Amino acid sequence: MIDAVIFYWRPGCEFCASLRLALDKLDIPLKMHNIWEDPDAAAVVRSLANGNETVPTVVVGDISLVNPTPDEVIEALARC
Repeated sequence: MIDAVIFYWRPGCEFCASLRLALDKLDIPLKMHNIWEDPDAAAVVRSLANGNETVPTVVVGDISLVNPTPDEVIEALARC
């Protein structure tokens, strides 16, 4: 079982805000990383998103998801 979903985001991203709100409502713990303030986090996102800084990007265990739906995150959690 994982402690938290790793959640990569940036300020002003409406997709990030929407996904975070949905996951918060489901009481899914999140470990937040702002890619504009953390160069290492930005590098991780680029490595997962074909060189792009596409957010939200989440990591659930060994599963990475770029711009996922809440249902995709829940499915990944079920597989961990």
